[in-house]
Amino acid sequence: MEFVDRIINCMDCGGDFVFTAGEQLFFFDKQFKNDPKRCKPCKAKRTSMPSKEGAAAVAGPLRTETRTNCSACNVETTVPFKPTQGRPVLCRLCFQQRKSPMSEAAEIPQQAQA
Repeated sequence: MEFVDRIINCMDCGGDFVFTAGEQLFFFDKQFKNDPKRCKPCKAKRTSMPSKEGAAAVAGPLRTETRTNCSACNVETTVPFKPTQGRPVLCRLCFQQRKSPMSEAAEIPQQAQA
């Protein structure tokens, strides 16, 4: 298949730009179905502009913050999930204290080897 340079009208600025044979070959190799719609300067402007959709896609889904009381010490805390009934919710301090005995137990066999 032979490719020839084509002139395309930019949908943003209305100016003409050249869709080169090399670019067409690249599009063909990548199996892109559509020709470009914007010239390179308009495409660069568009990709550098933060949009609402673009910012959300980069930041990821919004985290739910829930205010609740710690099951261990009854201090009011905020957790990054929606608590379910029957499961304890711990504040950061109680969570770290509960977590630390496990990590200390994991370190003991390593010290015994030394």
